[in-house]
Amino acid sequence: MKRITRSSIVASQFLRPKDKEDLLSMIPLSQHFFAQRTSNRFLDIYQMGNKAAIEKERARLADEMNRGYFADISELKKHGGKIAMANKIIIPAAVAMKFPTLEVNFSGGETIKLPIASNGNGNVVDSDNSSLPKASLLCLSFRANSQGMIDSWTGPFRDAFHGSNDIQLYEVSFIDSWLLCRNPIKQLLLRIMRKSDDDGRKDVLKRQIVYSFGDHYYFRKELKILNLLTGYIFLLDKFGRIRWQGFGSATQDELSSLLSCTSLLLEENILVYEKHGWQTGSNGMVATISLLIQEA
Repeated sequence: MKRITRSSIVASQFLRPKDKEDLLSMIPLSQHFFAQRTSNRFLDIYQMGNKAAIEKERARLADEMNRGYFADISELKKHGGKIAMANKIIIPAAVAMKFPTLEVNFSGGETIKLPIASNGNGNVVDSDNSSLPKASLLCLSFRANSQGMIDSWTGPFRDAFHGSNDIQLYEVSFIDSWLLCRNPIKQLLLRIMRKSDDDGRKDVLKRQIVYSFGDHYYFRKELKILNLLTGYIFLLDKFGRIRWQGFGSATQDELSSLLSCTSLLLEENILVYEKHGWQTGSNGMVATISLLIQEA
């Protein structure tokens, strides 16, 4: 026991930065040179292997320092979360980007990947699968204050398509707190959320509330999301492509545009629309559908 205690004391003295000169004097010159070369080689190999990761993290830190919470607050005061106007027309499939894959949890504990789409982007790989939605509305909320903005879109959307089984509606809440992402706390949080998820409506179109835990920086980068205090609305087709996008609280014109674009995605003759690239909006919806019927 004595020897162990004495050894630990000696070891602790070796590890003190202030005793560096004493430590070097205790090591023979040849051993010191070899140890220094070995240490340098190890550091070089370590840095070489992680150079890309270090640069990536450095760029991320610089990006996050340039864009902080107060910038989000300033923007929110300026335009109330309306960082841009929603699309007035549907985005053509040829130029539409795919929504990045996102793993989410239901309050019951089930885990899925969004979007539910064909061609391997999501959970469904067969585009003829009857459960594959023709349109999906994904509403992203990074902070609790944006929930009211999300509701301004989802309420009218559900009223318009309450009887449709070809549409899916997901409200995604992002939780990035280190503590809340730890498994015991995470499971407890999901259990609490389970009680508040049911709104009592018996519609065919269900409001599905899901949660994404962990870091979402690179997910946001793909979608060019900067302000975390506003809400983001994405309308996807059955291939998981973003065909329409909205921000903040909904206006009447934006709601009309969303409903029109959703109706187009539900049409069986959508390929005819893609061929001609007709524009839609609150004024052009009836004419567009008439043209589709005539050509069919």
